[in-house]
Amino acid sequence: MGDLYLQWNQKINVISRKDTDDFYLKHVLHSLSVAKFVQFKAGTSVLDVGTGGGFPGIPLAIMFPEVKFHLVDSIGKKIKVVKEVASELGLKNVLAQNIRAEQIQGTFDFVVSRAVTQMPKLLEITHGKVSSKSQNEIKNGLICLKGGDLEQEFEGIKITKVLNLSTYFEESFFETKKI
Repeated sequence: MGDLYLQWNQKINVISRKDTDDFYLKHVLHSLSVAKFVQFKAGTSVLDVGTGGGFPGIPLAIMFPEVKFHLVDSIGKKIKVVKEVASELGLKNVLAQNIRAEQIQGTFDFVVSRAVTQMPKLLEITHGKVSSKSQNEIKNGLICLKGGDLEQEFEGIKITKVLNLSTYFEESFFETKKI
């Protein structure tokens, strides 16, 4: 998977060039940390908002082949890469679409995001996208991979649970990362 992204990254910049040496740590493992929060059941539907190069959606789609992932981004060249990567990896559970999240019709069990925007804006963008019927061990909702001090960003927002990823990973990259 790493070689595939490195090839595409030479044509279309989908991950920071300074992160290519730490691709698996900073992109793949970070994306897969969602599995520390929830183990998606077969048939679950997940919307990945602002997927960029396919993170966290592509690694999660590999880990959960019986889950449907809808990856969206407003930047067409990034979605082109996501479609090619999903195709080359043979992922049948990924739909990638060049569209703004606000334009997506329907609901999903979960909406995931990774460093997309501030929480108030993300809540606005994803409003009405989460199904009220839950089938997983945790209630349906928004799962965000965030970093840094989130106190001010989350002020006035009801957050059910925050996990410090440093609890699960010893690498210094995860010291300020949260779900």
